[in-house]
Amino acid sequence: MKKKLVVIDDDSRMRNLIRTRLQSAYELFDTGDPEEAFGLILANKPDAILLDLMMPGHTGFELCQSLNAVTYSAHIPIFIVSGEDGTKFKDHCKSLGACGYFEKPIDFAALKESIESELSRRGTYRRTHARVPFKVTLKLLSRDQNNSPKVEMVTTENIGAGGFLCVSSDLLLKDVVWDVFLPGKDERYVGKARVVRQAECGPHWQKYGFQFIEKTKDWLLH
Repeated sequence: MKKKLVVIDDDSRMRNLIRTRLQSAYELFDTGDPEEAFGLILANKPDAILLDLMMPGHTGFELCQSLNAVTYSAHIPIFIVSGEDGTKFKDHCKSLGACGYFEKPIDFAALKESIESELSRRGTYRRTHARVPFKVTLKLLSRDQNNSPKVEMVTTENIGAGGFLCVSSDLLLKDVVWDVFLPGKDERYVGKARVVRQAECGPHWQKYGFQFIEKTKDWLLH
């Protein structure tokens, strides 16, 4: 299956050129309207984004920063493809979250190599459901080799229909499956989820990505 790219550039000739040069390797979705970008990305869940800098209404700088600030698009690598001098803007774009900068006329071989290298570095994990920022306490329950229960109380950073990102003060092992509950007076079982990745860590906490393998109607998003 081809990897997906979203191209955001107000120059229709450039979008057509990119499509001609990359359509054999990627499934392409494009728009010349920066305001349509979020909807296009949400609908198609691309593996990478190609972004022009100078567009009417929104600059690529603003869009790059916004895409990296929103949960459902923050994990998608962004490559700047611009007619602007890279010596002036490359470092600034990197600080906004871009992972590559290519001046027009585009060196397509170098662009493809950079995209594949970045996707390979990030691994195979890919979020299949949009996430929304939402803090809620969850109770996680598992059992050790002696069938003794282990309970963890965690707080989510964001949630989606297929999983959630949460903070825990304890070490949670990858691929371990936990029963998930919404605690409270009327505690509700919402499904089984496994740890798929460790997102971040600090001196006394870690962030973990969970993916549901079984889910009930009581989960918060569907």
